[in-house]
Amino acid sequence: MESQETSARGVWGSKVAFIFAATGSAIGLGNIWRFPTVVSQNGGAVFVLVYVLAVAVIGFTVMLAELTLGRHSQRNPVGAIDYIKPGSPWKFIGYLGIITGICLLSFYAVVAGWAAGYVFKTAAGAFKGQLTAEMTTKIFADFSSDPLQVFIFFGLIMGLTIFIISKGVKKGIEKWTKILMPALFVLIVLLAVRALTLPGAAKGLSFYLNPDFSKLNGTVILFAVGQAFFSLSLGMGTMITYGSYISKSSNLVSSAGWVSFADTFIALLAGLIIFPTLVSFGQPVDVGGEGLAFQIFPLILSQFAGGYIFGILFFTLLTVAALTSTISLLEVPVSYFVDERNWSRKKAVLVIGIFTFILGIPSALSMGGMQFFTKLKFLGFFAFAFGNISLAVGAFFICVFVGYIWGRKKAFKEIASGNPRFRLRYIWAFSLMVLTPIVILIILYFIKTIAG
Repeated sequence: MESQETSARGVWGSKVAFIFAATGSAIGLGNIWRFPTVVSQNGGAVFVLVYVLAVAVIGFTVMLAELTLGRHSQRNPVGAIDYIKPGSPWKFIGYLGIITGICLLSFYAVVAGWAAGYVFKTAAGAFKGQLTAEMTTKIFADFSSDPLQVFIFFGLIMGLTIFIISKGVKKGIEKWTKILMPALFVLIVLLAVRALTLPGAAKGLSFYLNPDFSKLNGTVILFAVGQAFFSLSLGMGTMITYGSYISKSSNLVSSAGWVSFADTFIALLAGLIIFPTLVSFGQPVDVGGEGLAFQIFPLILSQFAGGYIFGILFFTLLTVAALTSTISLLEVPVSYFVDERNWSRKKAVLVIGIFTFILGIPSALSMGGMQFFTKLKFLGFFAFAFGNISLAVGAFFICVFVGYIWGRKKAFKEIASGNPRFRLRYIWAFSLMVLTPIVILIILYFIKTIAG
């Protein structure tokens, strides 16, 4: 395997390294501000309870399937399918994952650039003094519609992502996620502690953690399952790619469990920041998307002592969370060109990175930078098409392929390498072959409602 490492491919140096990298892939902006939004709109604590159960069943099922497929083949998403079913049309699953990864990165890095830009804006004192909602809304509108500022920070995020991926698995992804993930955890804990000490925080905490089962209905369940599925970023082959770098002696079941747990834990901590803070300052808890992160939070920051430091930490947290995801998004297509086209890693990273930046230009201009793309709502369209539909479709076919085409017995055999006593294998197989595909089809049917 050493020759592969030196030639471009590589392996994880340890199980901890994989868990950091895979958790970083799953954790993103959605954990920090989308999760609290859907919680607030769907019953509060009862939604959280259903969400955690959905991660444990649905999320874990697909993640273990992807990791198993990746380690067995030691290939990228396209190569993994072709390794098991050579020349079959099932390779479209892998190609869909690669296209999805590139398109997700093209707009995701734009939003990550907003977060990076707000670190500098906060540090420069843009949110000092008593601001109004109109003022913070205008600040964001001016920033996101300024092509120069947007492209500077979009380019910064893409540049950092390209640099890290170009260094390979151990010296790039592994090294930097070992730095970024602990930093992310420390930041979010610091912010949660600060939020919990705000006046009136208990009321927000009660809404978040004290379930009211009278609010439990089909809509809450549907939204919770959808959020659990999408928050783990499954269905585009990232975990197939990351799984291909795992050694045969590693326990795939515990690895999938730890990643699912860590992603959920970070999302739950985000709620501990958002709800006490919003309630403490009399703000609505149902403001989502950029409205929450880039308009309401700056308004709050301007109204309490320590808001300056709190703000810098908050937007640094958003940036770090986004960067851990952009790394994995670029690695998926890079692994394909390294494995299947025999490109050097540096060539693959540069070509795909530059192409992705160009592809992201319409998204970067869609918030007012250019009227044509603004009218098309280009960024929103890409987010809906590739952040929702493509992931769900990809996950559905991964379940079908692993469960029926490759076969559960062969998957069991691969999992047994590193975990010979997988006691829940038949429950996992039922979820893989029956429960999860049905749930995904239901999500796809109602996906427009979920996307909001």
